[in-house]
Amino acid sequence: MQSRTCDSGPDGTVCVDRFSVELASAAVGARRRAVRDGDRQIDTAHLLHTLLEAAPGAARALDGDGTGAAVRLLGYLVQRTIGYGLRWSGTAEDSGALPVLHAGRTPGWSPAAAAALEAAVLRADARGAERAEGVDLLAALASDDRSRAVEVLRRAGIDPESLVERLEDAAPHE
Repeated sequence: MQSRTCDSGPDGTVCVDRFSVELASAAVGARRRAVRDGDRQIDTAHLLHTLLEAAPGAARALDGDGTGAAVRLLGYLVQRTIGYGLRWSGTAEDSGALPVLHAGRTPGWSPAAAAALEAAVLRADARGAERAEGVDLLAALASDDRSRAVEVLRRAGIDPESLVERLEDAAPHE
């Protein structure tokens, strides 16, 4: 098996060479969303929002319990975009997921967002996949209890722990 690394890409995107097309699109979209919103960093809520738009598999996995969770979550994220996120404006997300020195190698990404992207790649490795998919990132985002993404999930009525369990149960193992 080849050595796998998670170095920053030319645009500061961690692990970009290990992402599926959908996941790479979500990462680029999160960066655009953060710039458009005037945020200092790309946080886990930016990733969650663009993930649902760019990765239909992640949206389907979120709706796996048949409760319309993806629609509720997108509705909530739109509210965040038009005002809810203002309380986060100008602040950096730090869930404690990465030490500050480690986080510095992913410019533009909050430590929690960088950790989620790396965790998605590790999840893909664990199931024997060459590239991380949207569901890998969804599981990683829902696993960091102190991230903005988990706060958004909870406010949208989605239990992150149950979501992670469901995603782990459904994960294909090669």
